Amino acid sequence: MIRLTGITKVYRMGDEEVHALAGVDLHIAANEYVALIGPSGSGKSTLMNLIGCLDSPTAGSYVLNGRDTSHMNDTELAHVRNQEIGFVFQSFHLLPRLTVLDNVAQPLVYRGIPRAERQARATRALEQVGLGNRLGHRPNQLSGGQRQRVAVARALVGKPSILLADEPTGNLDSRTSAEIMALFDELHASGQTVVVVTHEPDIAAHCRRTIRIGDGRVVDDHANPPREVHA
Repeated sequence: MIRLTGITKVYRMGDEEVHALAGVDLHIAANEYVALIGPSGSGKSTLMNLIGCLDSPTAGSYVLNGRDTSHMNDTELAHVRNQEIGFVFQSFHLLPRLTVLDNVAQPLVYRGIPRAERQARATRALEQVGLGNRLGHRPNQLSGGQRQRVAVARALVGKPSILLADEPTGNLDSRTSAEIMALFDELHASGQTVVVVTHEPDIAAHCRRTIRIGDGRVVDDHANPPREVHA
């Protein structure tokens, strides 16, 4: 599903060049549950932006579901993002004046889907994350964990190939973080491809595979042992 070959990313800062990625080769298959982990400045955020089609590489190729996105223009990348990728961010990014239902339905507006169908799909997505009874609420009426569930539902509503989560528990306490990661566990078990970007080993441990990034390269790539489930 995801195949990166020889990916480099160079940023210019004045007269200097910053090599954020320095030749990344990576393959992620459908229905994998993967953690991208590394400290600040390692290149993991740049790699996430490339996987999410928020940016293009300086060199190399990125093939997503059989389509080479490496040389797409901004309009083409936006189309791929809308069709293929569901994003979950640390800060939720919900629109405060919209109801939970309308927040979740928002990505479908850009696909030209009629309102009734948008709302039906959004309702199903919210039921999937356990918030079917909160459709008319606004974000400020929800807890942090509930707002992140809304963000997950919004990411899922378009039936994306990839669910891409950037530090999804960064603003949550440990108990709520565990609940959100349990939700990702369930989504993976149902067949969803999930990529979690994190700097926390305990979050990465939920995933089935951990890819460690350092100095713009993949420095480790291993399968995680099965997690113990406590009754």
